[in-house]
Parts: sequence; structure tokens; C-alpha cells
Amino acid sequence: MTTDKNNGLAPGQASSAEMSSARQDEHEAHGGVVAGRARQGMFGVRGSGDTSGYGGLTLPAYVPAPAQRPYGGWFDEVSDELLAAMRERGIPVEAIQQVTVDRGEITYYVRREHLLALCRTLRDDPALRFELCSSVSGVDYGTEVAQRLHAVYHLTSMTYRRRIRLEVAVDVDDAHIPSVVEVYPTADWQEREAWDMFGIIFDGHPALTRILMPDDWDGHPQRKDYPLGGIPVEYKGGAEIPPPDQRRAYS
Repeated sequence: MTTDKNNGLAPGQASSAEMSSARQDEHEAHGGVVAGRARQGMFGVRGSGDTSGYGGLTLPAYVPAPAQRPYGGWFDEVSDELLAAMRERGIPVEAIQQVTVDRGEITYYVRREHLLALCRTLRDDPALRFELCSSVSGVDYGTEVAQRLHAVYHLTSMTYRRRIRLEVAVDVDDAHIPSVVEVYPTADWQEREAWDMFGIIFDGHPALTRILMPDDWDGHPQRKDYPLGGIPVEYKGGAEIPPPDQRRAYS
């Protein structure tokens, strides 16, 4: 795959760093994906004097920029074959919310109501043949982000030796995504782990129970708003270290 010598980006690739705040707002208004929150300062410290000199820095929310054709390499071939297969099966083009090419990888952001149909298409179509779901993982981008919970699927074509990524974003108050176990049985335990750690509910899963935490555990430990808990630790001389959820934040 060739790259642009001026910016190191592949054909069709756009850097999120190039997207202004106004373009980010327009991007989100048109159904684009926002996967992060804006941050200020280098260490995230609040409520105390800043002696580092970095307190004025601002970092915009991460916006996975939509790629433009040509994507480069075999990405265009797969995308064309996928669109053709979608038309044959009556899957609307809007099922794919956005396509992003970044660091030599292609990601299809998918609307959850079409996830199962797309997975069947990617598995069964002779020109695609993504026979293996090698990974399902969860992401929580924080309380200030709309559709903060993401489920990420890595699909592998052993026939054509290709890998793509599907990603589905949902609101924390409606964290329901169809289970893909009936299409990819390897997703069984991986969906259970994403439920256990992030609270993503995979509708239609044959046995959506905890896999890492005890069955009666309260909450989902990898959510950003999950309390850290702990107890203060007292040292000789009277020094006391507060529990993690009461310490100063540096990230």
C-alpha cells in the first residue's frame, strides 16, 4: 500500500487530528462516530494550582475520520464485493455507518440492527469468506461521550488471508447488541466477557452469564465510571495514602 509522503497517510485515509471542532460537530450531526471526550491539561488535574505549565493544553475528542475512496490495497475490492452482496440480500447501504482506514487497517462502523445480516454476508459470500471471528471486545469511551460503549469484532478470511474490523456503538442506557454466536460460535465466551466487564447485552446469546467475576457481582469493572474503591493506607509518622477513588487523577 502506498502512502502520501507529505503526511504518511494511506490512500483514502484522513487523520482525526486534522478535523476542526466545527467539522467534528458536523461529522457527528451527520451520523459519524465520535469515540472519545475532549480533555484539558496534560495530567487531568483539577482543583489545584498548575505548576507544570501544561494546564492550558487542550486535546479534542477523538473522531475516527471517514475514509475516502480509493481506500488502497485490497480494501476497495472487499468494500465493492460487500456492497454488491448487500444489494443482493436486501441490506440497505445505511447499515454501514462509516468506513475508516487507519494504520493499514480498515474498520466498518455498523448499525446494530444490521449486524447479524452483515456477519452472515461476510461469512457466506464467495468473494468475501470471512469465516472466523477471532475476537470480540468491548470499549467504554467515558461518561461524556454519546454512544460510549463499543463492541469490536475482528473477522478473518482464511481463504483470502485478510482481516477486517466491525464496530458497533450503543448508548449505555440501551446497551443491546444482537449476539453473533449463531454465525460465529467462537464469539460465545468473548461476548460473555464483554458483558461481564462492560455491561453490553448481547441479545440472543445462548447463556449470557459472567465469566470473570462472581455471578452476584455488582457492576461492570471496566466501565469508566466504575468505582475503584479501596481503603486508606496509614504509614509510620502519620502519613496516609487515600484509597484510589479519592486520589488525585493524572490521566
